[in-house]
Amino acid sequence: MNVMASLLPPTATSTLQHNQLAICFSPSRPTTTSNNASFLTNHRLKINSVKCNAFFDQGLLESSVVSLDQFPGLMQFLRVTESLTDMQRWGYVMFGGLTWIYLTARPGVLVGAIDAYLLAPLQLGFDNLSGRRNLKRSDFVIGDKLGEGSFGVVYSGVLVPKNVNVDVEEWVQKRGRGKATQLDVKSKDKVILKKVKVGIRGAEEFGDFEEWFNYRLSRAAPETCAEFLGSFVADKTNSQFTKGGKWLVWKFEGDRTLADYMKDRNFPLNLESVMFGRVLQGVGSSKRNALIIKQIMRQIITSLRKIHNTGIVHRDVKPANLVVTKQGQIKLIDFGAATDLRIGKNYVPNRTLLDPDYCPPELYVLPEETPSPPPEPIAAFLSPILWQLNSPDLFDMYSAGIVLLQIAIPTLRSPAALKNFNLEIKNCGYELKKWRDNTRIKPDFQILDSENGRGWDLATKLVSERGSLRRGRLSAAAALRHPYFLLGGDQAAAVLSKISRSGK
Repeated sequence: MNVMASLLPPTATSTLQHNQLAICFSPSRPTTTSNNASFLTNHRLKINSVKCNAFFDQGLLESSVVSLDQFPGLMQFLRVTESLTDMQRWGYVMFGGLTWIYLTARPGVLVGAIDAYLLAPLQLGFDNLSGRRNLKRSDFVIGDKLGEGSFGVVYSGVLVPKNVNVDVEEWVQKRGRGKATQLDVKSKDKVILKKVKVGIRGAEEFGDFEEWFNYRLSRAAPETCAEFLGSFVADKTNSQFTKGGKWLVWKFEGDRTLADYMKDRNFPLNLESVMFGRVLQGVGSSKRNALIIKQIMRQIITSLRKIHNTGIVHRDVKPANLVVTKQGQIKLIDFGAATDLRIGKNYVPNRTLLDPDYCPPELYVLPEETPSPPPEPIAAFLSPILWQLNSPDLFDMYSAGIVLLQIAIPTLRSPAALKNFNLEIKNCGYELKKWRDNTRIKPDFQILDSENGRGWDLATKLVSERGSLRRGRLSAAAALRHPYFLLGGDQAAAVLSKISRSGK
């Protein structure tokens, strides 16, 4: 060591003697000395020791020795770590583990922060570059009216070709209304547009919320809802447009909801080729009905599990808000009543948004005495505690249970029959078994009673009151683990149909 020190320049020698921690590593190319020293081929970190396998010239050595005193934070951390006892180290490990579990527990504080502060700005920037945030009235031709709600009207529509440089109204007049409708049918750029009503109290607010939730889910769970293209504000008033009125735009994925299919007497067999790609051969009609209904419910509950994992509760789950795509997928629509209970978005403690035919007995997604949400960062940090104490996702699961009863029991599909059911189930204390025994009209429970009554058992665990600690009703994740879904006959049929499609 003394020989080495004598060969080093004074500055390098003092550096080595002064520092207890130093990094000595080999250069990118081996250096040959007069003493035929061996080549250095590996980088090595030496702590509390300064030993090298070769001698370097002065400039190379000075550039290769890095003093850790240049990193006071790291030095302080290493000194503190060395002074800790084993018990203290385990304490820090446990604290770090619990912190990680808390930040990643539903509804996801960490994931939500990444979405809000990283993914959302990136999406905004990308959409601005691609023009998706620059939509305007003249980009669309409005087609037929598809439906109407309290705060909006839904239309079919089509994107105007890029090479059309005239006013849309003039363009439609030149071709006639019939031509525009024909274009709507044939074009690959079909869209669904929702006009937010103007002058209706609360409509503008709910339009803004629906836009926010669609952007949020397009990042967090895009497969649960229709692809959102953006929004625009009308710049003039004419037949469909009102100046200053907001329009929301989605990619066309289907114009028929589950409610539309349920109006057909042939339901659910009218969905067989849509859900499975073909008619299931060699299977009896009752078995086919059961498989179709199971596939419908599997998709609905899977989508609910995904949005609940993001902290969102839909609050308006019903057949009219479940669109059926041409690929047999069922997607949630109409998020105007949704609430994000991770940050308190669209949540007011003493206000509830519901359809009385599908809402649970508690009426409110959270207890009325719940205080107003604090600022978003604080609300997000406290949200795992809120979810553990109140399980707000169970609000949607009651609605899913009502949908299951409707699609499985034909006599419950009419609005009048559903209203009567709600009165009866309330009188029975929301005990489905008691209702079944006491109801005057004896519905057909064949589908729910098949497979040893697994479907009926699932329904009783969804259409119920919450028990202690606001539980007692299955969550979406627990429902998917129910024996009703574990048999997987519907899933197998769907896989076989996809194989059949791909082979053609």
